Amino acid sequence: MQKQENRYTVAFYNLENFFDTVNDPYLLDDDFTPNGFKKWNKAKFWNKANKISRTISAIGSNESDSPPILIGLAEVENKNVIKSLLKSKQLRDIDYDFVHFDSPDERGIDTALIYHKKHFGVIGAETIPLIVQNTNGERDLTRDILYVRGKLHQEEVHIFVNHWPSRREGAEITSYKRIKAANTILEKIDRIQETHPNIIIMGDFNDGPNSESIQTLMDTGQLINPMKKLLSPVTGSANYKRAWSLFDQILISHSFLNYEVNTHSFVKADIFAPRFLKEWKGRYKGNPFRTYAGNKYLGGYSDHFPVYILMDENKT
Repeated sequence: MQKQENRYTVAFYNLENFFDTVNDPYLLDDDFTPNGFKKWNKAKFWNKANKISRTISAIGSNESDSPPILIGLAEVENKNVIKSLLKSKQLRDIDYDFVHFDSPDERGIDTALIYHKKHFGVIGAETIPLIVQNTNGERDLTRDILYVRGKLHQEEVHIFVNHWPSRREGAEITSYKRIKAANTILEKIDRIQETHPNIIIMGDFNDGPNSESIQTLMDTGQLINPMKKLLSPVTGSANYKRAWSLFDQILISHSFLNYEVNTHSFVKADIFAPRFLKEWKGRYKGNPFRTYAGNKYLGGYSDHFPVYILMDENKT
């Protein structure tokens, strides 16, 4: 696709345990400390930060003259790791800022939104608690949903950044939690006082495009899922036990299909998987080049590929 002026990238990236090296006594982050299971130290931290920043700066670069203007993140420990990311060589000259809140997640991994201040201004931001119980009746201390309202150029946009409850105990057993997350977003959308709000729902949903939770969002008729066609037996955003999944997705409202002046129009969706983000050889060739495999340090980027959409700003 040819580069075009007024074409912009919106991305989502699960950073795979992007922790600092400091032991927080209130979080289960001991593994990611110099004396912990992973032997996580400053050299490893900065290697990962530089790799992640290289990735972010490159997403959509073949199709847009601008670096990504919105990037949703999952698995960041705190504000400090995001600040370090934005100070790295590849990102420090871009006018980026971010929105982040600490969530109740026991490990301390949160969601965040990086935004390009030239193109996006925050009007308001909050967390939406996801109140779900485990099968034993205790609350699952999972990630909040990050909600950001802002102006994308001249157009008001409502953004939801997600990292839904995991499938660790089994996909079917835990599916009710992710369905609750979908309904929690829909409740918020119902409270937005606009006739046809511009909505972007991005995240690691721990469910694929055909799951009941994603279908719960789609059944409202308000959204399209341009990621759905990207999943195949040989492509996805993550690979587990030699099977591809597309838990990382960006859903948008139908309003992004218009071409009125001062609005934005959807162009395409894709998985960002250049060679440098992949394993180059061996049994895992083609998989995401991750930071760790168990306790073995590989020194890679993440166990997920970023996903992104391209939008055109309609100026005339």
